[in-house]
Amino acid sequence: MTSIAASHWELVFWEHDGQVQAAVLGPEPRASLAPVPKDATFFGISFALGTSMPHVPISRLVGDSAEIPDVTRRSVWLKGSAWHVPDYDNAEAFVRRMVREGIVDCDPIVPAVLGGAAPDVSERTLQRRFVAATGLTRGAIRQIHRAREAAVLIQEGVPAQDVVHQLGYFDQPHLARSLTRFIGRAATQLSAPDRAEPLSLLYKPSSPVPA
Repeated sequence: MTSIAASHWELVFWEHDGQVQAAVLGPEPRASLAPVPKDATFFGISFALGTSMPHVPISRLVGDSAEIPDVTRRSVWLKGSAWHVPDYDNAEAFVRRMVREGIVDCDPIVPAVLGGAAPDVSERTLQRRFVAATGLTRGAIRQIHRAREAAVLIQEGVPAQDVVHQLGYFDQPHLARSLTRFIGRAATQLSAPDRAEPLSLLYKPSSPVPA
């Protein structure tokens, strides 16, 4: 499938041919092709911007992943401890335990900026901490969020020219370049999707676009 750009990182589990595997998937700065084994089942947890794992620097995961070894249907090892593999029913409890045990942390400056606050730090410090916590610059995150929102609008039937004006693109060629880079599809392909070449899950970003 085409894996569209994403500004957040994910913890993903999947089962294929009776084997369970897990990996940490980093932010995706552009669309790319991703293999999907036939009959595999997936479960993932997406983490909010600013959340990171201190023992796995986010900078190493941008456009990449880190496999988690020794996973079974019942357990996964995280930072020296055995955990039950999460599912839809206990994912939130799983993440709360990760927070309690210091496996994940959050730089408060990121959600503050996303919420519209202006932290009392220099612009250089703000940029440095943003990249350290998310792996991406605010500009890159803004572009990814805007492209995802544009793709959703086009799939909903909004004309490309209206999307240009609504989301602040310079013109239709600017929108086209953004969609190609971050979504891997042209506007015409999004308005008439090819079911034989699926996209990864496309939804409007839940967090605000950074200023």
